[in-house]
Amino acid sequence: MNLLVIVGIVVAFIALIVFFHYVPLLLWLSAKVSGVSISLIQLFLMRIRNVPPHMIVQCMIEAHKAGLKTITRDDLEAHYLAGGNIERVVHALVSASKANISLDFKMVTGIDLAGRDVFEAVQMSVNPKVIDTPPVTAVAKDGIQLIAKARVTVRANLLQLVGGAGEETILARVGEGIVSSIGSSESHKSVLENPDSISKLVLRKGLDAGTAFEILSIDIADIDVGKNIGAQLQIDQAQADKNIAQAKAEERRAMAIAQEQEMKAKAQEARAHVIEAEAEVPRAMAEAFRTGNLGIMDYYRMKNMEADTAMREAIGKPGKASNEHK
Repeated sequence: MNLLVIVGIVVAFIALIVFFHYVPLLLWLSAKVSGVSISLIQLFLMRIRNVPPHMIVQCMIEAHKAGLKTITRDDLEAHYLAGGNIERVVHALVSASKANISLDFKMVTGIDLAGRDVFEAVQMSVNPKVIDTPPVTAVAKDGIQLIAKARVTVRANLLQLVGGAGEETILARVGEGIVSSIGSSESHKSVLENPDSISKLVLRKGLDAGTAFEILSIDIADIDVGKNIGAQLQIDQAQADKNIAQAKAEERRAMAIAQEQEMKAKAQEARAHVIEAEAEVPRAMAEAFRTGNLGIMDYYRMKNMEADTAMREAIGKPGKASNEHK
């Protein structure tokens, strides 16, 4: 008997736990006290649909207290089942309502489902955000390099949050604008004297088009002077021209050496032909003696002519002749 009583008590306790889990009376009472109209059947059906009743009721209470009467239970359930964050959506709607920003539930849920933090976007729309750009390097027309840093003040554009470009695009466009502005300056000194000219030129370009932000201001935080790029380029060009001239001179010298070697080879070849021809003279003379075409007297006359020619040559060179006489 005692065992049956204990089992009955345990079963009744478990049944009460299951009942209050699927029929949250305290949650329903809290909603009623807060002025939110919701039935126990709907809370029970939320459990069946795997929708947390506590989260839905808390969001409805927050919206009701903020005066947002258009947010319904069905809207919150549908957004939760679609994978959205209903708490963040309600927070964003309440913040927008307090800041007099016109937002409807459909727009906010669309932004939330797109993966953006809609509550942070509303806060950024009320309190603009300052983005620091990385150092941007540009060269003025006089060849001096400048390194600039800028601070971009942006405000979230709620209408462009879905499909709009992010902060990276803003930074890239601002950097491009700074490079263009410095590059179009005649002198780096004018940029250093009037850094606000960069901001004005960049702002006129409409860099926030197609982005999720609205650029309020661009302030140049710092400008440093870098290298003399123009002088370095001239030095590099002069060095390149020097190397080209040296290469051409080396090419001409190599061609001259080749021509000289060729002439020497031809001279040696001619000398070899002369030596070869001189070597044939004694043979020809011997053959002339054998055949009778050359006599002894003819040979002596030829020798006398050679001696006479040598003597005349010696007389024609007095320095050499006097040296030989001494």
